[in-house]
Amino acid sequence: MPYTYPKGEDLFYLAAMANNWADLAIEHQDPDVLDEVKKLAEQIKAATERIKNLPGNKELAAAEPNDLEGIFALAPKHRTYPENKLPEDYKKRLTGAVIGRTAGCILGAIVEGYEIEYMKAWAAHHGDAFPPEDYFSAAPGMPGTVRYTKSKNEEYLKQNLKICPVDDDIGYMQLALLILEEYGCDFTTNDVGKAWAKYLPMAYTAEEVALNNVKAGIDGMHAAEGENPYTNLIGGAIRADGWGYVCPGNPERAAVLAYRDAYLTHRRTGLYGEMYFAAVIAAAFRCKTPFEALYEGLNFIPENSLMAKTVRWALEYRKNITDYQSARDAVDKKFYGMPIAHTLSNACLIIFALQIGGKDYSKVISECVAMGMDNDCTTATAGSIFGAVYGIDAIDPKWYRPFNGRMDSYFNGVGPFEFTDFVDRYAKQAEKMLENLG
Repeated sequence: MPYTYPKGEDLFYLAAMANNWADLAIEHQDPDVLDEVKKLAEQIKAATERIKNLPGNKELAAAEPNDLEGIFALAPKHRTYPENKLPEDYKKRLTGAVIGRTAGCILGAIVEGYEIEYMKAWAAHHGDAFPPEDYFSAAPGMPGTVRYTKSKNEEYLKQNLKICPVDDDIGYMQLALLILEEYGCDFTTNDVGKAWAKYLPMAYTAEEVALNNVKAGIDGMHAAEGENPYTNLIGGAIRADGWGYVCPGNPERAAVLAYRDAYLTHRRTGLYGEMYFAAVIAAAFRCKTPFEALYEGLNFIPENSLMAKTVRWALEYRKNITDYQSARDAVDKKFYGMPIAHTLSNACLIIFALQIGGKDYSKVISECVAMGMDNDCTTATAGSIFGAVYGIDAIDPKWYRPFNGRMDSYFNGVGPFEFTDFVDRYAKQAEKMLENLG
C-alpha cells in the first residue's frame, strides 16, 4: 500500500475558493448566498462523518491492534531485564539524554515547521550558519510571541538564553516524572489523564482533544475518542523519553509504560511511535551506538505495522543519506503529502540525523534542525538517544551552559527545574522501578 496521499482534490483550495466566492456574493448583497453556504457546510459535515467511519484496509487493521496484548503478540520478541541494577554510568548517560533532548529542542523551537529554503535565507540574512552551529541570533515571527503561555520567542536566542525556555517537547519529559512521583510505577492511563487535567494549561492536536475530554470528565481510556483525526501524529513519540529514562536496559518495560501514556491520546501508528522510541531510549543506556538501540526498539511494536516497516526502511536506506537535504528529499519522496507532524516521516529524519552526525552531537542536532518538518520534536528525540548512548561528556558545553543549570516549566503550579535535581529525581524513580520489578 503506498505511503503517498492520493487525495485527488485539494480540499483546502476548494474550501478557500468557496469562502472567497461567498464573501463576494455577500458584498453584492445576494439574497441566496447564506442558504448556499449553509447547504455547503451541511454537506461538508456529512462527508466528514462518512470519511470518519470508513472501514479502512482490513488487513492493515489486523496488523495494527490497539490493545497491549495484541501489540506484543504481533511484535517480533521480548527481552527481560538483563540484571537487577542500573548501569554503572547511568547518571552520566541520563544527564546526557536530558541535556541532549532539551538543547536539541531549543535549537529547533523557533524554526519549528519552517521549510529549508526559508530557514536558510533567514540564517543568511542574520549572519547565522546553516545548518546552525549554535543557537539562532534572531527569531522568525512576530516579536514578543509567547510560546506555551510562558516564554517569548526572543528568549530562545543565543544572546538571550538565561534558562532553558519552555516547549512541549521538554514539558512532557517533565510531566512523565511528575506522573511517576505521584502515581508510582504502576500508574494507569486514567492517572495520566488526571495529571494532565491538573498540570497542563494547553496542548495541540491529539493532546488538545484528550485534554479537553478529561477536563470534561471523560476517563483516560476514552479520552482519545471523538473528534480526533490526529491519532497518527507525533505527539505520542515526543512523550516517550521519560519512560525510557526510568527503564535503562529494559525496553520492554519502557514500551509498556509508554503504551499507558500514549493510549490517552493516540492509536495505532501514534501508539507505536511512543512505544518504539521509549524502547529505543531504554535500550540506549546499555548500547554502544544509537543504531543498536534503534534496531532493538523494533522488537516491541507489531512487525507488519506501518511504523515498523517505516523504521526498517529508514535503517536500511540511511547509508544513502549524506546531509540534511538528502534526508529531506528521501522523506518527501516516500511520504509525499503527509502532514509535517506525522510520526512516520519524522521518525525517519531522527534516524537520518543520527546517521549523519555519528558521534558528533553538534552535527546530529544541527543537521536534524536543518531538515525542517517537525524539527524541534525530531531534534529533541535524536539528542535524547545520542545522550543516552554517549553520555554528557560527548556533548559540547556550549549547548547547555547558557541554561545556567535550570529549565523552565509552563505547567500549572510548577516552577523551574534544576537540571541536577531533575536527573536525581529520575534516577530515584529508576531505582523504584527496579524494586517494583524485583
